[in-house]
Amino acid sequence: MHRGRYIWRRTLFALVTVFVAVTINFLLFRVLPGSAANRLSRVPGASAEMKAALERQFGIDKSLWEQYGLYLKGLATGNLGISFSNRQPVAANLAEAFLNTLPLVLTGTIIALVIGILLGILSAVRRGTFFDHAMTNISVLFYAFPTQFVGAMLLIFFAGVLPSAGMADPFAMALSPGEQFADRLRHLILPVATLALTLYAEYLLIMRSSVLETLGEDYVLTARAKGLPRGRIIRSYSVRNAMLPTVTMIALALGTVVSGAILIEVIYSWPGIGRELYQAVLQRDYPMLQGGFLVITITVVVFNYLADLAYAWLDPRVSD
Repeated sequence: MHRGRYIWRRTLFALVTVFVAVTINFLLFRVLPGSAANRLSRVPGASAEMKAALERQFGIDKSLWEQYGLYLKGLATGNLGISFSNRQPVAANLAEAFLNTLPLVLTGTIIALVIGILLGILSAVRRGTFFDHAMTNISVLFYAFPTQFVGAMLLIFFAGVLPSAGMADPFAMALSPGEQFADRLRHLILPVATLALTLYAEYLLIMRSSVLETLGEDYVLTARAKGLPRGRIIRSYSVRNAMLPTVTMIALALGTVVSGAILIEVIYSWPGIGRELYQAVLQRDYPMLQGGFLVITITVVVFNYLADLAYAWLDPRVSD
């Protein structure tokens, strides 16, 4: 019964969060000065009639309540609108950008998780040693650096060695499929390295703290008293129980996959969702912004919701 009420509360909270986010996303970009019609009508000889025609075409000549009602109606039918900038369906634009973002963010997140978890375990097992101090200080240093700073430094040092813009060589179409794949991998190196370096520290620090906490528990001391091998104690008793907060972190990290790494995509001109949203802000492309943030919001809320459920399953005390 306790778990059922907990799931119901988390479900209701997730639905309310999505509705509030949809409303805020709709209003946020409309309260700013200027409009897409103003930007598009800035051509020599543009008349007031041309601006009015653009406003009618985009539907921004109506009141906010009318626009909001049409927006909710479109969402109910799966229609995210038409982009102001390229006149293409927002859903199609986001789908293409998502396919470009996916390999970048997934690869970087997986590398950060593997490195962070392994180094966190080793740092905890070797607590107080030079290795522990070095790993902890280096991770804190990278965690403190802004993403754009890490990306800029990698660009400075490796721009002449590795591809630093786009996701493929513009002349790669003349290459064989194997060479095209290798070219894509080369373009991934710097963005993925930037993402992994800025993410791994939090996993290392959390895993280290969790392992240290479990190493002092009574069941670990009992296992030592029984004479069990040290490796088995760490693997089966300490690390397994220390994974609880890390599992939650993994679920929350997966929620950011759709949003992409906006700064990284802008720095490396990577044509993903983050760069699409950046361009949409510059062009006041309301449908793209609304669609992009809606997808991001739903994804983050869903993975937060799954993390809550996973936490309640791993630790029943949470739902009491």
